[in-house]
Amino acid sequence: MTRRRWIADEVSGNTAALIGAHADHLIRVLRARVGQEFDISVGPTVRRGRIVAIAELRVEFALEEEVSTAAVPNITLLLAIFKFDRMEWAIEKCTELGVSRIVPVIARRTDPRLATAAAKRAERWRKIAVQAAEQSRRASPPEISDPIKLKDAISFAGALRIVLSESEQKTQLRDTLALPQTDEEILLAIGPEGGWVDDELELFRNAGWVAASLGPTILRAETAAIAATAVFVSELN
Repeated sequence: MTRRRWIADEVSGNTAALIGAHADHLIRVLRARVGQEFDISVGPTVRRGRIVAIAELRVEFALEEEVSTAAVPNITLLLAIFKFDRMEWAIEKCTELGVSRIVPVIARRTDPRLATAAAKRAERWRKIAVQAAEQSRRASPPEISDPIKLKDAISFAGALRIVLSESEQKTQLRDTLALPQTDEEILLAIGPEGGWVDDELELFRNAGWVAASLGPTILRAETAAIAATAVFVSELN
């Protein structure tokens, strides 16, 4: 039977703990009891953990042998900020697929109210990523940075840098898979609702990014993020 995986809130030597609401879910919903075993993620590694103590909003584990884990593709998703409910869906699913980093980006067509509220939303996005990482048995959640402006995101370096553009006529996303690939970071930029404006695409081109399309249909931002991530993860695996 596959053991459920948890990402530890506290780690000290050969002990770890879940705290707060994280622990409360294990205690009340899953009815944790002393002696139960789970996989516990402790930074870059995962170890077998046995519950040794249960208290109010706290579950403590004795850490035992290391558990093998799958490598996470080195994919950074530059995700232009869009409606929060749909953006949370994209973060959850792209975490399950295996991205290593998500960078929320303020683009020209990002709703100003969403741009203002995004900084306070980042912590919720990180919690969603932790839950999705546990559900999908990742060793750790993706890094989710604070929101940044597009001009700062464009300068990120990587072995392959692709901006999805619905106006791109020649290059399909699948065509970029033939480009040289290494273990270095791959960057994938997804636009907001309404897409990138022309001068933003010009900034990408001038910085050396490759523009690509997912096909002739117009996809919602969250659909494009999930579909593009799935294409690359499948290829890298």
